[in-house]
Amino acid sequence: MSINQLSPKLFACRQSVVLAEKIAKEYNTTLGEVKTTYFSDGEFQPALEESVRGRRVFIIGSTFPNADNLMEMLLMLDAAKRASARHITAVMPYFGWARQDRKDQPRVAIGAKLVANLLQSAGATRIMTMDLHADQIQGFFEKPVDHLYASTIFMPYIKSLKLENLTIASPDMGGSKRAYAYSKHLQSDVVVCYKQREKANKIGHMELIGDVKNKNVILTDDMIDTGGTLARAADLMMERGALSVRALCTHPILSGQAYERIEKSALTELITTDTIPLKKHISKIKVVSCAPLFADVMHKVQDNTSISDQFLM
Repeated sequence: MSINQLSPKLFACRQSVVLAEKIAKEYNTTLGEVKTTYFSDGEFQPALEESVRGRRVFIIGSTFPNADNLMEMLLMLDAAKRASARHITAVMPYFGWARQDRKDQPRVAIGAKLVANLLQSAGATRIMTMDLHADQIQGFFEKPVDHLYASTIFMPYIKSLKLENLTIASPDMGGSKRAYAYSKHLQSDVVVCYKQREKANKIGHMELIGDVKNKNVILTDDMIDTGGTLARAADLMMERGALSVRALCTHPILSGQAYERIEKSALTELITTDTIPLKKHISKIKVVSCAPLFADVMHKVQDNTSISDQFLM
């Protein structure tokens, strides 16, 4: 059997085992075995328990905090490189530290660029991720980046709701491009929230640009962290006469009092993916799995075929 005919190997970082198992099932394979050795001070050492010499390797793991999740990805990439894998793809459904994509104040790091450098130094020859916080992060890499969009899996769900008088909304100015892309496919109106922050994760003032009276509104965002922005936006829109407000958020970080805020907010539903495992399940949260999308793109990468049909946006 030639090198090009060898089947790929899939491995999972500990924080993404459940999602990785779904991806492997969709790919029609099983995960490779990883043995992790732990030291008493918290240090750990993952070891790939199967040969990867000459093969394509997919290492699946979202790098949300704490930093151990990123460190585990780096260690597994390095292990695959030193085991003579032919191609090593870091499959990162959620690319952590992406909010640090520029110097927005003096004497701060550009964390996303640092992470990009670390991944490449560790051995990644390709990056696969979904809904980066900022599109320009792709340019931080000297390796190919497959940047997928959750719209591919959200769109069928939105259409299944059959909502009349639909309006797409962005919770801030930065997300207006995403909102307009959804509205183009759904042929709907767009409204935008203008917000001013007192500091990170705390909103000082929010205003609505556009009309939502007698409309069913869907807010779109790449991530939901504390839930403050979406809860405030939903409440504001209901005050302005909206019939209902839903939210699409790719990455459910959901830190702090996020679950409580969602439960108490005017949101009818929060639709999200499983890039990050939920800490708990509540009735307002609907999870749509991204596993079929990643498995399909991984197949196409292995077969060297085009993935352009996966880009709705």
